[in-house]
Amino acid sequence: MKSNKLLSCTLVGLSLAAMLSACNGGTAPNSEASKETVTKPEKPPEPVEIKVHAAGVSDDELNARFKEALKKKFPHITVTWLPSSGAQNTIEEYIARGDIPDIIRGLSSTVRTKYLDLGLGYDMNELVKKYKYDLTRFNPIFINGFVELSAQNGELYGLPVSPFFSRVLYYNKDVFDKFGQPYLKDGMNWDQIYEAAKKMTRTEDGIDYRGFSANASTFLTYNEYSLSTLDPAKDELSHFDTWQKILNNYIRFFQIPGNAIRPTLAEEGAMFQKGTVAIHADIYSPYLDLSMLKNWDMVSTPIIDGAPKKIGTFPPGYLMITKQSKHKDEAFQVIMEMLSDDVQMKDSRNGFLPTLAKKEFLDVLAQDSKAYKGKNMKAVTYYEFAPLRPTRAKGMTVIETNTADALMRDAFLNSALGKDDVNTALRKVDEQLKKEVEKERSKTK
Repeated sequence: MKSNKLLSCTLVGLSLAAMLSACNGGTAPNSEASKETVTKPEKPPEPVEIKVHAAGVSDDELNARFKEALKKKFPHITVTWLPSSGAQNTIEEYIARGDIPDIIRGLSSTVRTKYLDLGLGYDMNELVKKYKYDLTRFNPIFINGFVELSAQNGELYGLPVSPFFSRVLYYNKDVFDKFGQPYLKDGMNWDQIYEAAKKMTRTEDGIDYRGFSANASTFLTYNEYSLSTLDPAKDELSHFDTWQKILNNYIRFFQIPGNAIRPTLAEEGAMFQKGTVAIHADIYSPYLDLSMLKNWDMVSTPIIDGAPKKIGTFPPGYLMITKQSKHKDEAFQVIMEMLSDDVQMKDSRNGFLPTLAKKEFLDVLAQDSKAYKGKNMKAVTYYEFAPLRPTRAKGMTVIETNTADALMRDAFLNSALGKDDVNTALRKVDEQLKKEVEKERSKTK
């Protein structure tokens, strides 16, 4: 009995203790009451507007590629695409108005004149370090080449954004079928293409067929040698003998009877769409419209004999932050998202060549593109991409890249039209380059 009474007292005691503990928030009466910790909700980020000047890219394209991803990732950031077409919307005009954007999409060829010389340069290396951003994600030619073009002491002024454009040969299967010629294949050389062009340059049923046409600026400016028009270290034409070889290789196509080049390069570049040209040298581009042709495909561009086995490319754009931006962190976050794996995978599937190094991004190129459905996409990357063309050495007078390249395009056209022989045309380019350098140099005297 005593044991039962003792047990009852013990249970009652424990119950009271439990009740007292509950009344004290679960703490025994002889323990110190705990202070309730209240977690304050995180303050939402302040709304920020990031202004982007993307010359050469339409609002429709920017919205289609980036708007949804940016809005989902950063609901507090309003990304504004500034008008960039027309004389009143150049980056110089925005600076004059005191409305400097946070981000500029520029080109490697104009990074000096349209960014650094305007006092906008900002070294992104500190943000790369802060956010532990992996630059090895990118094809190294686009990072290393851009640093070599723009930096004095290893500065990183921009990150590469698609698209860029590699060279290919397009061909019209209907013309090949009409003349019973075998289709082109990847890896063919220029001599083989020349022979095929000769066979399909003829007049049939009153229709003039041409064997070959070209967007000539592509194989001049974006050559496999990565050769600049103006020598990087001298005030003269770069590598006269190599340019001679380049021009002679292509001009022979326009010396085929019946395959004369058109009076302007713009007219020549549009000939393939007419449906009476067999082979066309151009760039691979998601913008190229060949919908008027029923039956076409493409193969790798041939490499000039003795040249590096590489495809010349029109380089990507570069996303650059201005030093005047008051929202550099947010601007960098926007850039990181625009260049993210998800965005670039979607871009690639839609036909935009990705700037990332991993093969998986190239493997899906144009899979969702109606224009390139069923086409030979291996042609685009049959050879490695050539490095960016070198810029002028430190201390050398810089002229606009397009000014120099335009001189070479004119020389090519004049030679192809028979107005000048190749050597004379190149000597004229050399003389004109020297005048352009002197004109630019005189501005600083």
